[in-house]
Amino acid sequence: MKPAVLTLLLLCRLILSYAQTPTDIYLFDVSMKKDKITLSHPVNITNHKGYDNQPSFHPNLPLVYYSSFNDDGRADIKSYNYKIQQTVAVTKTSEREYSPLVTPEKQYISCIIQRDNGAQDLGKYPIDGTGEPSIIIDNMIIGYHVWTDNSHLGLFVLGEPHTLHYLLLPMKRDTVIASNIGRSLHRIPNETAFSFVQKNEGKDWQIMKFNTRTKKIVLIGPAITSREDLCWTPDGRILMSDGPKIFYMKPGEAGWTEVVVTGGTSVLKDVTRLAISPDGKKLAVVVSE
Repeated sequence: MKPAVLTLLLLCRLILSYAQTPTDIYLFDVSMKKDKITLSHPVNITNHKGYDNQPSFHPNLPLVYYSSFNDDGRADIKSYNYKIQQTVAVTKTSEREYSPLVTPEKQYISCIIQRDNGAQDLGKYPIDGTGEPSIIIDNMIIGYHVWTDNSHLGLFVLGEPHTLHYLLLPMKRDTVIASNIGRSLHRIPNETAFSFVQKNEGKDWQIMKFNTRTKKIVLIGPAITSREDLCWTPDGRILMSDGPKIFYMKPGEAGWTEVVVTGGTSVLKDVTRLAISPDGKKLAVVVSE
C-alpha cells in the first residue's frame, strides 16, 4: 500500500474513533497521602452531548483545556475555569484542534491541527484565543505531543507502527526513539524525562522512561492490562484506570493500589484519559457518556 494512502486510512480511522465515542470530562477533588489517594465531589465540567476529551491543566491558573466537538463535527479548544465555573471557547475555526497543552513560556496553547486535506500539523494559538495559529511542525502526521522544555518535544507520529520521536526545534533535528507506542506522553515530575507506554506484541504493555539528558530508555513498570492512558501526580505516582476503577503506582514499588472514590463511582464509565493539576488537588477524568 502506498504511504499516502496508508496515512489517509490512518487519519480516517482516527477521525471515526473520535466521532463515534461520546465522552465527558469530570473534575474530582483529590486528597493525597503517603499510602492513599482519595477522589471526591465529581463535577461534569463539559455536560455536552458528543466528544469532550484530552484535558490538560494550566501550570498556574485554575484552568482545564480540552478538545470539544461542535454541532458541525469540528473540534475546537475550550477552557474551563474551576474557580468560577466558567467555560470559554479558546478556538473557533474551520479546522479541527486536538490535544491542547500550554507551551513552556505560557504564552500559547499548542495543539494538533487536523485539516480537511489530510494534513495533521502541530501548531500553537495565542493563549487568549486571539490571532492566527503559528505552525510548529507540518512535515509529519502528529497525533500527540509533550513539551520537555522550550526547544524540545516528544512526538507520537502516526504510522504502521506508530513511532515516538524526539525533536530539537531550532534545528528541526528529529530522532526516532521507539515504535509501537501508546498515545500517552507525559513529563515526569522533578526529572529530565518523559514517559510513554510500550505496546509489546503478545506481551504485557510497559511504562517506559526516556531521559532527555542521557537519551536512554529504561523500564518504569507494567501498565494496567491493555491500557495506555496515564498521568503523573506531583509527588511522582502514576495514575491509570482499568475502565471502571482508578489505580496508582509508585515507581520502584510493586503493584497497583486502588484509588478510593467517595460519592462518584457511578460516573466512572470506561475511563480513558486522566490529567492532574500541578498542585495535585484536582483530577480531570474522561468517561464515556
